[in-house]
Amino acid sequence: MNDVLVSVENLSAGYGKPVAEDVDFAVRGGEVLVLIGPNGGGKSTLLRTLAGELKKLGGKVLLCGIDTDRLSPKERAKRLSVLLTARPRTDRMTCREVVETGRYPYTGRFGVLSRDDKNAVKRALELAGVSELSDCDFSRISDGQRQRVMLARAVCQEPEVMILDEPTSYLDIHHKLIFLDSLQTLAKEKSVAVILSMHELDLAEKIADRAVCIKDGHVFRSGTPDEIFKEEVLRELFDLPDELYKKYFVKGKSL
Repeated sequence: MNDVLVSVENLSAGYGKPVAEDVDFAVRGGEVLVLIGPNGGGKSTLLRTLAGELKKLGGKVLLCGIDTDRLSPKERAKRLSVLLTARPRTDRMTCREVVETGRYPYTGRFGVLSRDDKNAVKRALELAGVSELSDCDFSRISDGQRQRVMLARAVCQEPEVMILDEPTSYLDIHHKLIFLDSLQTLAKEKSVAVILSMHELDLAEKIADRAVCIKDGHVFRSGTPDEIFKEEVLRELFDLPDELYKKYFVKGKSL
């Protein structure tokens, strides 16, 4: 069994005051953990805190067994890649150049890519299915294409842990499935621990090894897909009346 790569202990996260509190979970290498729950429940705040963009208000986050407070930004970037909702300022960069920035934790002070770095970029572009966009201006491609390029950038870091916030939001169903299949392949073949939030419950159920339900800033429930994606849990998690659940959650189909 793979080692635990992320351990969250009694985490409190927020902006001056807690938005999420008393959060505990652990993720092993090769495992995909999906956060689900209502908007405003604290999922994005938790992910930003795990990524180091927000200072935690309490508790511990261990990354590969090391307290994140003890990691420098460069050490964190070598272990952890992040795909959040914000887009980088690219200043007419090509898609390949955007992906190449994922190698900067490994380059010298001048950011010159070695042959190994360039090979990692090539592999990441192929895995994300965006090789044909390599020479395109990042600012001139579609939102869905940008999302796939940003996945390639995250993959290019060759991380042990990946954190993604609503990564399929801008994708059509074809590219949602390609994206999630690539993510699952990466987790299994490279033993990467993946933590992501999703609204598409039908897809979340298929990709997750485990799911954590976040409601009102607390862990409402956690478990395997069989334990989480069932009527009594989803109805209570999203405060769904009986008639709406029966209308929109039928025979395994969900919102």
